Amino acid sequence: MSTSPNQDDLRCLVHELCKLPQETEWVEFKVNNYNPQDIGEYISALANTAALLGKVHAYMLWGVEDATHAIIGTNFSPLIKGKGSEPLEAWLSHLLNPRIDFRFREIMVGEQRVVMLEIDPGRRPVAFRGIEYIRVGSTTRKLKDYPEKERALWRAFELVSFEDGIAAERVSAEEVILQLDYPAYFNLLEMPLPDSRTAVLDALQQDQLLTPCAAGGFNITNLGAILFAKKLGDFPGLRRKAVRVIQYRGTGRTETLKEREGTKGYACSFEGLLLYINGLLPANEVIGEALRKSVPMFPEPAVRELVANALIHQDFSVSGAGPLVEIFESRIEITNPGEPLVDTQRFLDTPPQSRDETLASHMRRFGICEERGSGIDKVVFQVEFFQLPAPLFEVPPGFTRTVLFAHKPLAKMNKEDQVRSCYLHACLQYVSQQPMTNASLRKRFGIARENASIASRLLNEAVEAGSILVENPEVGTRIRRYLPFWARSGPEVG
Repeated sequence: MSTSPNQDDLRCLVHELCKLPQETEWVEFKVNNYNPQDIGEYISALANTAALLGKVHAYMLWGVEDATHAIIGTNFSPLIKGKGSEPLEAWLSHLLNPRIDFRFREIMVGEQRVVMLEIDPGRRPVAFRGIEYIRVGSTTRKLKDYPEKERALWRAFELVSFEDGIAAERVSAEEVILQLDYPAYFNLLEMPLPDSRTAVLDALQQDQLLTPCAAGGFNITNLGAILFAKKLGDFPGLRRKAVRVIQYRGTGRTETLKEREGTKGYACSFEGLLLYINGLLPANEVIGEALRKSVPMFPEPAVRELVANALIHQDFSVSGAGPLVEIFESRIEITNPGEPLVDTQRFLDTPPQSRDETLASHMRRFGICEERGSGIDKVVFQVEFFQLPAPLFEVPPGFTRTVLFAHKPLAKMNKEDQVRSCYLHACLQYVSQQPMTNASLRKRFGIARENASIASRLLNEAVEAGSILVENPEVGTRIRRYLPFWARSGPEVG
């Protein structure tokens, strides 16, 4: 079946579903059912059952008699309202948690009109209005009333990673070539393009971008689609994972200058994405040796690493949101769905934990991100080299956000910026097996030697804030060494 099925494909699918036994738990047949509450419960139950049984989709069909599976047509319309004045599809989506993708399709089978609801399974149990449902035979029940099914469902989620999930099933060889940017795959690996389609397909299968389909053709995995889709919109479960880039005027979100949403897979579009972002970033003009030149306001290696991190470490189970890059006059914010698996205060010294390690491994192979554990170190190093305020790592509910700030003199940094910069400097020195001292901090901020007392004040404030501690308090302040607060226990020094 094509990722964008035409009416002939949909008619074939309707006939195949009608041949299934009456007790098929991942398909429901109706003639006319207009109750939005019932439909929401069915979506929850069918999504959870599809996940439990390892199905790519679950289905609900209007216009098919339940007892006989005879196609008799329907007058149901997906354009009806939900509860209140909100359209049905939007109303259902808002009440599902987590939000999953589902699609209504209208099909003419002979003279009969059929409406199909195609439902993607979630990556955790799906609830409607706070209640999780499951199919038991041909009936819809509350999941909590069937603890064995609930345990089995959680086991199913643990066994199937996002990357192994199917983005499109029963895709022909011709459609694979049309839908995946396979030349980019070989280019990123610095390999010659094979001279036969069979060799191309074999290579994509070896890298888990494709799998053979038992019903014929291939299945395009989520890994293959998210990395190399020519159009993410062709894969309904992934279309909302496209990267959005928004540029604002000034420092707030009241006036948008430019907004663009990516259309292609992450790997095949990454360099173009960075070119676009860097083209929007403000620059400073400097004069040196009588020549005027533009210097980026934010170090490009840091931007590259943070964008790659947002793609790799996002939570793909959050289907209603994707990575977001927001550009302001004096800062850039990079946000991804999903709260981090590592404490933000330990980003620099702890090897990153990825929800989807196969995706992360592929992104490293393609040269898109750094080797494991070196990415945030590189970001902080670049920020210090440009003498910028330290990056800010935030965790809004359900998301992870990193903020890079434009240059500002030390005197204009607030105390929070100064303490955070001291802390991350201590972390960087520690993981580099170098001591943090008054001298190293002066170098980090560009403080002249005769103004060492300024560095001493910054160090004392960071110690008082509990961000760093003194390693050797018995010596004079100018030669003391400092550690991040987690490095070892030590006395508090004011």
